[in-house]
Amino acid sequence: MARFLSFVLVVFVAGFLSAQSTVMTPDPKAPRPIDALDSVWIEELTWMEVRDAMKAGKNIVIIPTGGVEQNGPYLATGKHDYVLKAMGEAIARKLGNALVAPIVPFVPEGDIDPPTGHMKYPGSISLTEDTYERLLIDICSSFRTHGFAHVVMIGDSGGNQKGMKAVAEKLNAKWSDGKTRFHFIPEFYDYGAVAKWLKEQGIDQKPEGHHDDFAITAIMMTVDPTTVRFKQRVAAKKASINGVPLEPADKTIEWGKKIVDFRADATVKAIQKAIKDGK
Repeated sequence: MARFLSFVLVVFVAGFLSAQSTVMTPDPKAPRPIDALDSVWIEELTWMEVRDAMKAGKNIVIIPTGGVEQNGPYLATGKHDYVLKAMGEAIARKLGNALVAPIVPFVPEGDIDPPTGHMKYPGSISLTEDTYERLLIDICSSFRTHGFAHVVMIGDSGGNQKGMKAVAEKLNAKWSDGKTRFHFIPEFYDYGAVAKWLKEQGIDQKPEGHHDDFAITAIMMTVDPTTVRFKQRVAAKKASINGVPLEPADKTIEWGKKIVDFRADATVKAIQKAIKDGK
């Protein structure tokens, strides 16, 4: 009887797993049964929506790298990720033929033990350069498998740049069949150009020593004003950064939208040039 029950259990489990396998492997060519969501973010789309967007011509995928780190007394540790939420959307929309991968929040932020750089401050999360590059390689390789013609890497923090450049070079050397080209776009991380442009618009900042500035704060406010602690700063009479007032909030948010537009235009031009030049 025990052997019989064991046999029945094995058969049941095998049948269950087979059924689950069938459920989990739909026909890759199955038609989408509902209208698609209007989003450029892959994590917000169904696999059918991604597939159909690619068929419709979206052959570029943008991989944004951010970070979780100390950002002075006012900004959330996910500063770069909030900035990329605004920038990824704008860049993809302007390109017209791009989707955006989930933001990579974990990047090199300093040594872990003993701590250096941002790792001296609670809340920061760091990767070694090797781990970071391996993570990017697997993400980039996944999108090659799915058939994207161009994989574009942008990063909103200084510690991210070296690894993205190295990964693009490694993958282009590994795969030279022309199926997918990997691009690192350093032009995206050019806050100097943003500061220069803002000065031309009449916003001249005087650094106060915080890991923060008006451009970043304004962009973050377009996503969520709580990430810059706007209400708390108003209450504490700290609603300014580098000598530039943040009140009223609507005005700063409008500036944020202009800055997003400025950065997105520069990045789109750089991406289009890199694709054209094969770099």
